[in-house]
Amino acid sequence: MSADPARRIAQLSFELEVHNHRYYALAEPVISDGEYDRMMSELIDLEERHPSLRSPHSPSQRIGGKPISDFPTVSHATPMLSLDNSYSREDIEMFHQRVARGLSDEPLAYVAELKIDGVALSLIYEDSALVRAVTRGDGTQGDEITNNARTIRSIPLRLRQEGISCEVRGEVYMEHADFARLNNEREARNEALFANPRNSTAGSLKQQDPTVVASRSLRFFAYSLDELGAPTATHTLNMERLRALGFPVNSAQQRCETVEDVLGFYAQYEDARGELPYDIDGVVIKIDDLSQRMRLGHTTKSPRWAMAYKFAAHQAQTRLTDIQLQIGRTGAITPVAILQPVALAGSTISRASLHNADEIARKDIRIGDLVVLEKGGDVIPKVVSSILRDRPEDAHVFQFPTQCPVCESDLVRDEEEAATRCDNPSCSAQLKRRIEHFASRNAMDIEGMGPAVIEQLVDRKIVKDVADLYALQLTQWMELERMGEKSATNILKGLQQSKERTFDRVLFAVGIRHVGITVARTLARHFLSLNGLRQASVETLETVSEIGPKIATSVHAALHSGTLDQLFDKLQRAGLQTETAENVENVENAVNNSVFSGKTVVLTGSLSQLSRAEAAAYIERLGGRTTSSVSKNTDLVVYGEKAGSKLNKAQALGIETMDETAFLAHLSEGDVV
Repeated sequence: MSADPARRIAQLSFELEVHNHRYYALAEPVISDGEYDRMMSELIDLEERHPSLRSPHSPSQRIGGKPISDFPTVSHATPMLSLDNSYSREDIEMFHQRVARGLSDEPLAYVAELKIDGVALSLIYEDSALVRAVTRGDGTQGDEITNNARTIRSIPLRLRQEGISCEVRGEVYMEHADFARLNNEREARNEALFANPRNSTAGSLKQQDPTVVASRSLRFFAYSLDELGAPTATHTLNMERLRALGFPVNSAQQRCETVEDVLGFYAQYEDARGELPYDIDGVVIKIDDLSQRMRLGHTTKSPRWAMAYKFAAHQAQTRLTDIQLQIGRTGAITPVAILQPVALAGSTISRASLHNADEIARKDIRIGDLVVLEKGGDVIPKVVSSILRDRPEDAHVFQFPTQCPVCESDLVRDEEEAATRCDNPSCSAQLKRRIEHFASRNAMDIEGMGPAVIEQLVDRKIVKDVADLYALQLTQWMELERMGEKSATNILKGLQQSKERTFDRVLFAVGIRHVGITVARTLARHFLSLNGLRQASVETLETVSEIGPKIATSVHAALHSGTLDQLFDKLQRAGLQTETAENVENVENAVNNSVFSGKTVVLTGSLSQLSRAEAAAYIERLGGRTTSSVSKNTDLVVYGEKAGSKLNKAQALGIETMDETAFLAHLSEGDVV
């Protein structure tokens, strides 16, 4: 052994990272687990005796983070969009046709990859060091879990080349053998078992103690690279680059020149997925050419250049013993099948949604039937059909009630949605669901507001709406069952912190029908305040990008109903945000003076300083509307490098165009960059 501790620490650190890379990225280990552990023990011992020589990037520091009480929320530089799903050859052929039309029939090549059934993660590296790891969250912002990510040995703490700044996205997952070991250990400790590897992965990443995460044997596959100052031409080259930087990249991927090649890859792994050491639920199909991806763009939810081709769902049979009714926050009544527990695709299923009365009648599902269960996309269980040949004599038709089973108000049929609703806004079941939604992570994110607490608040008539939560005192919280002073104090702290949530979060949290996170953000950004939104007519609402007649009508009706009007007044008095965080007057002036105000704008080509999503957001913030195609209704085309057919078409039609330099100058005038 070297007498120089610094040299020996450097040598051990280097060798341990080499062995990590060989084991996790290359699957070519050259030493035993015992030898690896011996080297790690020697490194830890040396660092403890010479703490000044311990680097934050040392292999020993993968589990060096301290437990934390909360994960900070971090915005993604570019959204982590979800993928559109397909389930048939026809879906893939239609996807190919849409892509071909969008690219004016240019030559195309796809990359087919396995869709790992895990948890998406974004990794940020600065000067080749891992500085931040963020979950997908709602796609726009997620939780920073850097200390937990550092425990995953397949994630490099330092890249294998110096001076690199980049974002790497990929999937955290757990292999079957590690999942079985984890559940065996939990069973031995009389702890609840995880349902499947994906659930255990998600639960592990949420652990507040990194040492717990380190014990779970999580792994990582990289599938996306955005490297500062070093753009590549294709996804294939990006994958090679990721391997060179030290990331594990799934070898089961193929560049496909034709749709038939894609379908062949899919068929190969549909047959072989049971032989893999980890779960997959389909194949991801991506355009290989990155400039073509840029030109195709994306919708608010999904990229237009990629699609997930899901495998056929797993099925099982079991007995339907009862049908119960579940009441949602908007009053919708959902029938739920109560089932004899059955194992299905890694989970034990005892309940499944039956959607509505029409669905039950159409499938002729009766209480007592033997039914076929299916996991759609290997995630959500549903009842496919009854097995008529095995129908018992005492099987009986479920009679949908005419009154709410909780408040006994008359039920109303919503013909447009085939849903049945309880129209009583004071129904206690609805109130419970509204409070759950209001306190949820993507809404007000109020810690400690679990179902048991909410049940007591409503059943004891302590609160009549979500605004009443802010009027409760410490002693009132402590009167609830299993609620000590510490828990009550934490809830009060959570309520106080929720007053800092932005206006779009408040708008989402109050639970207006058809208003999800994205729609709430769009409305808040466009109208800037609750008062501005209240003043908008249905017609004005419909002029906002992505807001159709159904959403516009729902928002207008909700904001002019006495119930929600009074609720917002109470929330304002409680101190919640009902304006954007910016100075509203300044933003309104910027919109009024903007060259984009009231115009339909198309973005084309590659912008050097902004992503396409960021540029679109700035245009909409200044009163413009972005679309993906050039037509006679287009007012302006903003173009960057390698602008193609859209710019040519705009020039042929005499539509105004603007290059990136002029575009950024106008954004600066509007004080948005």
